[in-house]
Amino acid sequence: MFYREAGDFKVSYEQDSQTFPIKFDRYRYYLVLLIAFLVIPFTINDYWASAILLPFLIYSIAAIGLNILVGYAGQVSLGTGGFMAVGAYACYKLMTAFPEVSMFVHVLLAGGVTALVCVLFGLPSLRIKGFYLAVATLAAQFFLVWVFNRVPWFYNYSASGQINAPERDVFGIVITGPNAPAWATYLFCLIFLTLCAIVARNLTRGTVGRSWMAIRDMDIAAEIIGVNPLKAKLTAFAVSGFFIGISGALFFALYLGAVEVGEAFGITKSFQVLFMVIIGGLGSIFGSFAGAAFLVLLPVVLKVVGVDVLGWPTDIVAHFQLVIVGALIVLFLIVEPHGLAQLWRVAKEKLRLWPFPH
Repeated sequence: MFYREAGDFKVSYEQDSQTFPIKFDRYRYYLVLLIAFLVIPFTINDYWASAILLPFLIYSIAAIGLNILVGYAGQVSLGTGGFMAVGAYACYKLMTAFPEVSMFVHVLLAGGVTALVCVLFGLPSLRIKGFYLAVATLAAQFFLVWVFNRVPWFYNYSASGQINAPERDVFGIVITGPNAPAWATYLFCLIFLTLCAIVARNLTRGTVGRSWMAIRDMDIAAEIIGVNPLKAKLTAFAVSGFFIGISGALFFALYLGAVEVGEAFGITKSFQVLFMVIIGGLGSIFGSFAGAAFLVLLPVVLKVVGVDVLGWPTDIVAHFQLVIVGALIVLFLIVEPHGLAQLWRVAKEKLRLWPFPH
C-alpha cells in the first residue's frame, strides 16, 4: 500500500529498462536529489560538513569503486587505501604544477592516473584469484605507501613529508584550504558522487557489467560463451581505480587539507572501505551508499551516546566502535550476506502488500 506500482504500465522497452522503472522510486530519487542540491547547501554548517556529509560523500565514491571490483567482478582487493593515496598525490602534483587549471580537471585526471596504476596492479588477476589476489593487492597497498613515503618528489621535497592542499577556487568560489565555505566543498563532492553513481549504475546494467558478473559467477563458463576475461577484469580494475582515485583526491584536497600517507591511507583505510561494502551489500550501488552512511554515522552516534549521554571516556567509546563494527560484519555474513541492500529490498516487498501479511 505504501509502496505502490499498480497501474504503472510500461508501453516500450525503454520504459521497462529504466534505472527506476517504478514511478514511486523515480519520485523518491528526484526528491532526494532536490533536498541534496537545493536544501542542504543553505542549512549546512562546518560541523555537519566535516563530521558527516563530506566523509559520507567521499566514502560513498570509494565504496562504489570497490563494490564494482569486489561485488560485481568478484576480484578481491585489499589495496583501496593505497589507490586512494595515488589519487591524492596525483591531485597534489597537478594542483601545484598547473595552478590555473580547474579543480574539476585535476580530480578527473587524478582518477585517470589511479585507473592506470590499478590496471597495472590488476594484471596478476589474469593468473590468480581469491586469497592469492587479495595478497597481491595487499602488497600493492604496502608498496604504494612505501613509495609515497620514500620518494621526496611526490611531496615536493617537503621537510615534514606531508602534502598540503593549496587554495583553489571554481568559478571564483574557494573550495580548498581553510577559507573554503562548507556549502562549496559539499556541493563539489556531491556533483562528483552523483556523476559517479549514474555512471556506475549504467555500467553495471549494460554489457560491461554483465561481463563482470559472468566472470564473477563462473569465469570458465563465461570465457566459453565469449566473454573476454582479460578485457572484463582489467576494465573492472580501471573503473574501480578511477572512482577510488577521485575519492582519494577529494579526501585530500577538500576534506583533510593536509595528508601524511601512512596515517591517512594506511591498511586501516582499505579495511574500512571494504567493511562498508560488506555491510552495505556486495553487488549493489545502493549498498555502497548504505554501508558508507552506516560507518560514517556510527562513530558520531556512539560519541553522542557514550561520551555526552553516559559520560564514558573517549578511548573506551573508540574501542567499543571497533567491537561493534566487527560484530556487525560477522552478523551480516551469517544472517544476511547481501547486507543492508537486501534488507531494503525485503522492506520494499513488505510495503507493497502492507497491511496484509503476505
